[in-house]
Amino acid sequence: MNEPLIELKGISKSFGSNKVLDNVNLTIYRGEAVGIIGPSGTGKSTILRVIAGLIAPDEGEVYIEGVRREGLIEDAADPVGIGMVFQQAALFDSLTVQENVGFLLYQHSKLRRSRIRELVNQKLEMVGLPGTGDRYPAELSGGMRKRVSFARAIMSNPDNPKEGAEVLLYDEPTAGLDPIASTVIEDLIRSLQHTQGVCGTYAIVTHQDSTIRRTADRIIFLYQGKVQWQGTVDELDTTDHPLIKQFITGSIQGPIQMMA
Repeated sequence: MNEPLIELKGISKSFGSNKVLDNVNLTIYRGEAVGIIGPSGTGKSTILRVIAGLIAPDEGEVYIEGVRREGLIEDAADPVGIGMVFQQAALFDSLTVQENVGFLLYQHSKLRRSRIRELVNQKLEMVGLPGTGDRYPAELSGGMRKRVSFARAIMSNPDNPKEGAEVLLYDEPTAGLDPIASTVIEDLIRSLQHTQGVCGTYAIVTHQDSTIRRTADRIIFLYQGKVQWQGTVDELDTTDHPLIKQFITGSIQGPIQMMA
């Protein structure tokens, strides 16, 4: 196995009296597709935000390519770029697709607007949305909005390639989509990793069985703020671990207690 690209060591995080993460250790290697699964409210999205540097842990250390992060991503750049695709796409409703995808370049680069439009069109082609740059988010389907958010996450400045995302974090990218739209998104995630060579490393939070099986290689199972199990996708069907068996079968009988 390669050297770790991302390491979380002893990460704990509370919101008020609710301890969401409890001494979590997690490693992601370059080129991996890691699925983070578990019941709702067990800290999966919080882990992504800690990795992205959007929130700081109360305890523990975050290492990116062996370098310990101090503070948040806004305080100092990481050794590698980390992009995040949010569950609800998080597009600006008042901006066009073109403006959404190229937002960071319009705001923080010295590139000509014509060059930014060219780069945006390339990214829209990559996610299967050519010719949509003049539309607004309200004119798109849910699946199309998700793909626009992918295009934004992989946008980079050719004058500063190190600012581009080498790692992508997906927070439930197929939530709320029909099975066909979900398959389109799942195929796109793998295509960006393998076929198109963009962001070869990613972590994905999902509850959807097809997404787990089609986009992840290694699985991390969270429950009660702790990593309870790790293994390959194939091992989901062969392990005797009671938490995994209950989660995969959807049984209401077992050690996972549903919150009222």
